Amino acid sequence: MNRIQVRKSTVFLSFSALGILSVALTILDGHMRRSYAAPILEERTRMVRTLGLTDIALFTEARYTRHPSQADRHSPFQDHPGSMEHFPTGSFMPPSQRLLQ
Repeated sequence: MNRIQVRKSTVFLSFSALGILSVALTILDGHMRRSYAAPILEERTRMVRTLGLTDIALFTEARYTRHPSQADRHSPFQDHPGSMEHFPTGSFMPPSQRLLQ
């Protein structure tokens, strides 16, 4: 019974070449998709400018976690000044610098 022996360096180089090829194809795919999506992105940019939309929402749970610029000092404590945080995203977002001054 003949057994084919493959050197470890050959296996390493094969996986490395496969990885480099995958990255190259991913970059190529990104460039192709960007050229296809350019008209849609231009249309959305015009719509945002026309409607005067703000930044994207960071979280969807509560109004004070959707966008930091829309929060005030008392919004997390809507029900009671000593109440606990209702939503876990309040622990991910630090208070706005405007509120700390």
